[in-house]
Amino acid sequence: MKVLVVNNAAPFQRGGAEELADHLVRRLNATPGVQSELVRVPFTWEPAERLIEEMLISKGMRLYNVDRVIGLKFPAYLIPHHQKVLWLLHQFRQAYDLSEAGQSHLDFDDTGRAVKAAIRAADNACFAECRKIYCNSPVTQNRLMKFNGVASQVLYPPLNDGELFTGGEHGDYVFAGGRVAAGKRQHLLIEALALLPGSLRLVIAGPPENQAYADRLTKLVEDLDLKDRVELRFGFHPREDIARWANGALICAYLPFDEDSVGYVTMEAFAAGKAVLTVTDSGGLLEIVSADTGAVAEPTPQALAEALDRLTSDKARAISLGDAARRLWRDKNVTWEETVRRLLD
Repeated sequence: MKVLVVNNAAPFQRGGAEELADHLVRRLNATPGVQSELVRVPFTWEPAERLIEEMLISKGMRLYNVDRVIGLKFPAYLIPHHQKVLWLLHQFRQAYDLSEAGQSHLDFDDTGRAVKAAIRAADNACFAECRKIYCNSPVTQNRLMKFNGVASQVLYPPLNDGELFTGGEHGDYVFAGGRVAAGKRQHLLIEALALLPGSLRLVIAGPPENQAYADRLTKLVEDLDLKDRVELRFGFHPREDIARWANGALICAYLPFDEDSVGYVTMEAFAAGKAVLTVTDSGGLLEIVSADTGAVAEPTPQALAEALDRLTSDKARAISLGDAARRLWRDKNVTWEETVRRLLD
């Protein structure tokens, strides 16, 4: 079977979706009788009217000598094929929930609203033609049903390299991995740490979404006189380094706004046996992060400082919560073998 994985490509941006696509192709190629390749379609969403061209580019593509297509993200999943399966990581949210929340750039004028309607129409036509539709989390699944009336099945993404996240000593720092961006709100962790006396440290490691936010965090650390307690490790790091930071942390923290899934940062922390601190509006994480596996606070520095203090002042409790997190993730039995089987079924 020849399987093509299709995903969009925002130039010079790389995150969990890109990692997932690469590993999916690798696991498909390790499956007897399967050949797989990845196609990345360049994508930009500004200005709004450009989205029409982007959709037409994908819809106009024709794939030959391909037995199965697995689509991941808009607009690449619009590429037509008679044997297409979607593993929906997320739709173009500005046309859906972000519009409903008043956070979309498509709602400022008639052109934007027309583009939003065109996106929804293209999505609905695509979904109707798919062989099967899987979603990466209940959040994505519920959003798909709410806005498009389309049923789907949840297929959690496995850890790409779970063997690295074995756990280890519980050190004196909080680890916050993943993409560094305003939407991930690492600044709240820095502001919370400033409210806590003592020697607790914070390690932030990941590629910045833009230089402006990296500069903002750097200045915040300086202004709050936290240079001895906060490490800013901007950039792409070897996976072994990310695992080392996670394995040696006391707890991990991840504060995205309305994440579609439980998030790779959360999965890595749970696999490593670390409690996770998140916030009440972080979306998909809340399926597994709770008072039993970490802490959920309001997204304010004061509330986060109080949660950090509760989680880190009692090391034995932090270890116990981390153990519970590891058990919960293992019980879900999210494996690449099962994932590939369902995508090829």
